Amino acid sequence: KFYARAPGRVNLIGEHIDYCGYAVLPMAIEQDILIAVEPVNTQVVQLANTNPLYLDFSTSMKNIHINKTKPVWHNYFLCGLKGVQEHFGLNSLTGMNCLLDGTIPPSSGLSSSSALVCCAGLVTLTANGKTLSKVELAEICTKSERYIGTEGGGMDQSISFLAEEGTAKLIEFSPLRATDVRLPSGAAFVIANSCVKMNKAATSHYNIRVMECRLATKLLSKSKGLEWKKMLKLQDVQAKLGVSLKEMLTIVEEVFHLEPYSVEEICTCLGISPEELRTQILSQNTQDVTSFKLYQRAKHVYSEAGRVLEFKKICSEASASAIQLLGELMNQSHISCRDMYECSCPELDQLVDICLQSGAIGSRLTGAGWGGCTVSMVPSDKLSTFLTNVKEAYYKRNDQRLALEKNSLFATKPGGGALVFLEA
Repeated sequence: KFYARAPGRVNLIGEHIDYCGYAVLPMAIEQDILIAVEPVNTQVVQLANTNPLYLDFSTSMKNIHINKTKPVWHNYFLCGLKGVQEHFGLNSLTGMNCLLDGTIPPSSGLSSSSALVCCAGLVTLTANGKTLSKVELAEICTKSERYIGTEGGGMDQSISFLAEEGTAKLIEFSPLRATDVRLPSGAAFVIANSCVKMNKAATSHYNIRVMECRLATKLLSKSKGLEWKKMLKLQDVQAKLGVSLKEMLTIVEEVFHLEPYSVEEICTCLGISPEELRTQILSQNTQDVTSFKLYQRAKHVYSEAGRVLEFKKICSEASASAIQLLGELMNQSHISCRDMYECSCPELDQLVDICLQSGAIGSRLTGAGWGGCTVSMVPSDKLSTFLTNVKEAYYKRNDQRLALEKNSLFATKPGGGALVFLEA
């Protein structure tokens, strides 16, 4: 009866800072998740996928169970469905037969999982005759993706709904809002997949970083005499102190030591017991972690937040040197992700180097990291040479990568956001 689509995204700059309260700068890509829907008079949802690797699934909507230990594809659909159900307090939902298709490479850092959550939320909303604004839907889908155990910050869901063709967006949080950012003409943005898969919900790397930022927030707040128990995000500390990002970097240098912090040291600093730390601050899947790097994570977040604002400023000034300056910011971002946040991997670093040697002015990992994709800014007149060189240097020398190359290297323009359309 109707179709829904939700796009993937590429984050141009601003990695791992949305869950710290800071603005990010993504754009939607043309690749998307597409769901064909037939509402039915049963309280059952039946899911099928055009890809035979993803098995059919059906469940009663009266008792939706999402298994956090198994990030299988249908659980992402159930996250979106459950989010809408809980928002409206719906006891009974319209049944649905759904067929899914997707062109976003899975586990590539281009947000295939969040696009699926968003698309499922949109499908459930439409099938049940409800309406919400794009901002409300983005916020619901951000919260509901946490049912699968990912402590995300909201960038992926926000751009999936708020994207507009032809423009990147500065996405700010609390309250959620999106501002157009016109990218410079004369440059193409190219996505290259490292072909190393990374599933945020299946590993603890991502959630450990979220907790390290939360702990850094608590210790910074305590050191400055703020009510640390109420402080959750690094941006909260800056806002409460009323200082610049540059000043926050100085405070990080003063407060933290370079060595990792043990559970005991954190408890001593905050005056709490290990049990309180585990149950009141840490997430379920980070309770067994024994050491945390606070200096490095806070340093990355505050410096990356500054790079996002600088990137937007350069785009709005549109000077002759814009492309060069934006490229430098992207390169700095990758170095910080690699060295301070430690969310890169050898293949991503190799791919970034190849992209820079092949003519990119800026190149960095995009998405959570630990695998997935890079995004590079390439002068438009060098695009075809760039693609040939990267193909040769990264994909053709490895059979496994060569098999995936067709969907792994492409230039992209800012695409449109999620929508519903009817059968013609």
